[in-house]
Amino acid sequence: MLARFTAMALLCLSMAAPATAQVVSDQTRLVAKAVTAVERLRRDDNFAPNIDSLLARARAVLVVPDLIKGGFIIGGEYGTGVLLTKDQGQWSSPAFYSIASGSVGLQIGVQDAETLYVIMNDGGLRAVMNNRFKAGADASVAVATVGAGAHAATTTNGHADIYAFSKAVGAYGGASLAGSGILPRHSWNAAYYGGNPSPEDIVIARRLDSPQADRLRDVLGR
Repeated sequence: MLARFTAMALLCLSMAAPATAQVVSDQTRLVAKAVTAVERLRRDDNFAPNIDSLLARARAVLVVPDLIKGGFIIGGEYGTGVLLTKDQGQWSSPAFYSIASGSVGLQIGVQDAETLYVIMNDGGLRAVMNNRFKAGADASVAVATVGAGAHAATTTNGHADIYAFSKAVGAYGGASLAGSGILPRHSWNAAYYGGNPSPEDIVIARRLDSPQADRLRDVLGR
């Protein structure tokens, strides 16, 4: 009986191992895609002057390499991203977050956007970490959307808490946080770092570090 139980346990472990490896691979892939997204946005002539200046003064960033929007009358968007904070010029390791929202109105199409939210102050950071954009729960946080051909956005709305840069292929335009749910992906953070770290452990207390994110930190700090 014991031998049978042991054999079953080993079988379960062997079946679970590939799934765990795939989850870890997904996180590593997302961090790499975040590097590519930031590099592309910084090279884009529509964003380059503003994005460099804002990143130099930023408190944090939320990078969503693939923010998928789509719908017919009733629409929605979803993506997984990484949140990093900056303290004394040094970027933290990434914490994984998901962002999702729904909308109703005149809309049709599908869009896949590389999106960067540059968070300028602690108020904006708290709003993101505490999921205070759902249903417009924090109207005091100003979000300026910067899209192709919208150079003036960062000068006409110079006191925004968060600036959203979005480069997309598809019929939609822009990137908004209004009504969005922003939630930590605890399972992804656990798989990436081990244990059960909270986002605060990673980006505020900085108790964890990931050498795999060195390139992302370097790109943000250039």
